[in-house]
Amino acid sequence: MWPFLTAVSLIGLGLLHLQWKKRCQALQKQTRDLGASLEELEQAHLRDSHRSQAEQQVLFNSMLEGFLLLDNTGSIQTVNQALERLFDLKIDVRGKTIMEAFRLNALADLVDQVRREGLVRGYELDLPGVQSRSVEVNAAAVLDQAGKQQGIILIFHDLTRLKQLENTRREFVANVSHELRTPLSLIKGYVETLIDGAKDEPAVATRFLQTIEKHADRLTFLIEDLLTISKLESGQVVMNLQASAVHPLVERVLDDLQSKATERQVHLRNETPSDLVAHADSERIEQVLFNLIDNSIKYGKQGGAVAIQARAKDAQMIEISVRDDGPGIPPEARERIFERFYRVDRARSREQGGTGLGLSIVKHIVQSHGGEVWVESEHGKGAAFSFTLPLFVEERPVADSM
Repeated sequence: MWPFLTAVSLIGLGLLHLQWKKRCQALQKQTRDLGASLEELEQAHLRDSHRSQAEQQVLFNSMLEGFLLLDNTGSIQTVNQALERLFDLKIDVRGKTIMEAFRLNALADLVDQVRREGLVRGYELDLPGVQSRSVEVNAAAVLDQAGKQQGIILIFHDLTRLKQLENTRREFVANVSHELRTPLSLIKGYVETLIDGAKDEPAVATRFLQTIEKHADRLTFLIEDLLTISKLESGQVVMNLQASAVHPLVERVLDDLQSKATERQVHLRNETPSDLVAHADSERIEQVLFNLIDNSIKYGKQGGAVAIQARAKDAQMIEISVRDDGPGIPPEARERIFERFYRVDRARSREQGGTGLGLSIVKHIVQSHGGEVWVESEHGKGAAFSFTLPLFVEERPVADSM
């Protein structure tokens, strides 16, 4: 009996061992499957994280403003392309501190201020460099749900262009005010003198009235030039482009200025080819030539000559030049001579009745035609003002194909 029970027990234990082994194998398989699933989930999470970071970077790079993110240790986590351009960054600054990346104490001070206050708006910062730039920085601390700082976000707005425009506006207003004040003061002074009794002396009264008329004309010219340049800069003037023969166009301008040239004994020469045709607004180009030739007569050598020349520069453009044999233009003035209200000789320019806007008008008209204008001069050997215009090319009919 005992041997039988022993055999049954051994068989039962064997069956239990087989069942346990199968269960262990199943459990191991489940564990492997779970591990594989967890690994897949982790890989999927990493892919989602990388995709999310890439999407965020694309979003940041689409911003016009510079973007910078610091973590809670002060290390740079993210910058966008606008910030890289703004600071002219050549290396990857991620992982660096503000001072390591930018070497700007003012920017490091701003970060410290944000840590203390949590928010800073309208912080203006001047960036050093070959071309100085001005930026406005808005910064805020990033907080978790418990209110603990996790990092800092800084947004940079480039104010350079706005400040340049503001400076230009201030200079323009100051120049206009000065240009208006001078003739108005003279007119007022002469009128008061006439009222006080000078009108009783016919010769004196006539001279005073002629002076008043001269400065009233100067005010009229200034206002007309201001309106012209305002329309040109705002794009309100539409160019009537058509075939414009250069030689007769120059001849008309010389006829208008012949009396002024005679007064200063200046010989005017039209040396332009008779067959050269520009694609231009003839009335506006007459205005350009009138300003340039008038300047050459007024500021060139008395008893000298002014020559107008033209040539085909290439297959698309022509070049027109106005040359005089006067004293020339100093090197420091050549870069600024086309600026509004800039004068090489202020006193002489006002005596001649100039508004200081003529060359600026010339520049805008030429650029509206797609050309460029420049000056060449050598001290004591005169000046040459040149500009380019599109060459008129007559359209030829296309021959019918057989």
